[in-house]
Amino acid sequence: MMLKLFKENIRIAFGSIKTQLLRTILTVLIIAIGITALVGILTVVSALDNTISNDFASMGANTFNINQYENKVRNRGGNEREVINPIISYPEAVAFKSKYKYPFTETSLSFTATSTAEVKYLGEKTDPEITIVGVDEHFITNSGLETSLGRSFNQFDIDNNTYSCIVGSDFEKGLLKDVNPIDKIISIRGARFKVIGVLKEKGSTFGNSQDLRVLIPIQVARSLFTAPNINYTISVMVSKKEVLDEAIDNATSTMRRVRKLSPVRDNNFGVVRSDDLINRILSITQYLSWAAWIISIITILGSSIALMNIMIVSVTERTREIGVRKALGAKRSTVAFQFFIETLLIGQIGGIVGIVLGILLGFAIATAMSFVFVIPWMAIFAAFATSFMVAIVSGLYPAIKASKLDPIEALRYE
Repeated sequence: MMLKLFKENIRIAFGSIKTQLLRTILTVLIIAIGITALVGILTVVSALDNTISNDFASMGANTFNINQYENKVRNRGGNEREVINPIISYPEAVAFKSKYKYPFTETSLSFTATSTAEVKYLGEKTDPEITIVGVDEHFITNSGLETSLGRSFNQFDIDNNTYSCIVGSDFEKGLLKDVNPIDKIISIRGARFKVIGVLKEKGSTFGNSQDLRVLIPIQVARSLFTAPNINYTISVMVSKKEVLDEAIDNATSTMRRVRKLSPVRDNNFGVVRSDDLINRILSITQYLSWAAWIISIITILGSSIALMNIMIVSVTERTREIGVRKALGAKRSTVAFQFFIETLLIGQIGGIVGIVLGILLGFAIATAMSFVFVIPWMAIFAAFATSFMVAIVSGLYPAIKASKLDPIEALRYE
């Protein structure tokens, strides 16, 4: 009996929606715009989070870097001034590596020699957009990189400054396509390098390709690229997570000794844990989520008013119908339920349209910005819940108003 009554109310609701199609479409669109804003922004945020997590997770949660960064120091007056830390020079990096002997750790030194190199193979050459990185034998492991072809650098390559290199995956699609890259000879600044490995594809981060780079032994890079004030990066991987904090404390102490800092002076270098870096960046994306909710709440408030208005008008237009139903024995709850079902239908239609448009919008933005797209299940659930709440809030007053109509007065209504 209840199921038949429910089906009857659904049928009546669809009939009512058809009779006021234009108003219903406009209301659905208003709801859909709010849901689209919510789902679209949350989809982009989810894609951004996933991209950042994938990019940095490869570094491993047990990795930390020592590098230069800007430090803010308070004056006596309470104001802040920016102090740019000195670069990490090669002698300092080497001194740190030789002195830092904490158990279960492996230290790597590297520096970006140039980001505008031109690489040649036979008669062909690349655009001057290749990044050359000087590395040691532990760089690939510490950076979470892997080779898809060939091998990584070994101790012999680094100690003997061999003219060998490892190229990014894009070289297989460009300069070295249709050939086996291993043992091929490429030219960088007139120096000839044998390709010993190809890195697995990493993709782009914020539009910057991670696959257009060439890794060469650090001493060879220093001899070819002699720019002043080269800044080195020290990367340390800890094989046992439980000693990570102690390893960082020991590394900080070692770097302070290398720089001969007195106990009263602050650190003039940065120590950045890979997991801290991920959390810091992901915390920024929370503001985008809040923006999505604020925008959608403002729009959904308007849609709630519009939906309530259309239902109040519907009650007024169908006053005689309500009078007839009540005269034939319809209960107040039955009349209220009929209008409530109608409101829920309009709200859910708007929600479904908004979810589809929001996912399409998020997918388009994520694709354009090279983010890793994921289906935003939380956003979809939030959208359904929001559209359901809009329908309840908007339908409550009209449903109660319809149920309270006096049948005699309603039958007299013209």
